Amino acid sequence: MERLEAVREAASVLPSDLRRVLLAQERREQSGWEEIRLRAGRGLSCTDRTGRERSISEQGRPISVTEEHLRQTVELATHASLQGLEGKLAAGFLPLEGGHRLGLCGTASLRDGRICAFRSLSSVNIRVACPVPDVGAGLLPRLMEGGRFGSTLILAPPGEGKTTLLRDLVRLLGCAGTRVGLADERGEVAALRDGVPQLDVGPLADVADGCSKGDGLLLLLRSMGPQVLAVDEITHPADAEALCQGANCGAAVLATAHGSGRKELERRAVLAPLLEQSVFQYLVTIRRQDGIRRYRVEPMPCSG
Repeated sequence: MERLEAVREAASVLPSDLRRVLLAQERREQSGWEEIRLRAGRGLSCTDRTGRERSISEQGRPISVTEEHLRQTVELATHASLQGLEGKLAAGFLPLEGGHRLGLCGTASLRDGRICAFRSLSSVNIRVACPVPDVGAGLLPRLMEGGRFGSTLILAPPGEGKTTLLRDLVRLLGCAGTRVGLADERGEVAALRDGVPQLDVGPLADVADGCSKGDGLLLLLRSMGPQVLAVDEITHPADAEALCQGANCGAAVLATAHGSGRKELERRAVLAPLLEQSVFQYLVTIRRQDGIRRYRVEPMPCSG
């Protein structure tokens, strides 16, 4: 999908008055948007691929955004009220059709110490999902050893393209004849709909979603015989444990994690088992310079 089409699809969850203003902007600008933000009592803005956030105006006048706009956005996006989304809000965002993501912020209600609802909303952020074909094409040959994919960790701060790169590597591996088991807990990588990926993950990807990443990885390992296990964002010890089990069973591993560089790995307790067992052979870091994402491949201690 072209980015302009992806932006328009993501914007379809906005109330009609905000959507009209947004899509009246120049198509050239729209095609560069990666996020659409609404802040109650303030305004509407978009973030482009350089990371710059720009306020959207109508005929030179700022857009007035209300909390009702935010609530309507959630209802349009999910066909439900906030009260009907209990149990889905702990992560602070909701997956949308097409792989887009709706981030939520406001006054939270807690149950057993976890967010179960929002009493009021202050901000929402729509992150536009748009595959970038072949973004991983130049990297994949550097991640191969003897014709086999070497276990790889992709490390970068939020919003720098980890998911986009992981998705394309899964696609490229499948096109090269490698079976990939993808644990897609939040539906951001493949965006399954009626069992069919809405985003291109290639011909040989088996996708588990709707369950925790750890459970999904173990399900794939036991049932689908993957040559590579892939997961977006290692956030829980169970994720790391499942990846270690997969590596010990002979599967290569492809995963992402939040972080700014190699030195930060040692401070991430959740990654400790993977590092102690030397699961990863390669580390890929992503940095953005002058609006261009740059990828660096570094060797890590090999497993076994």
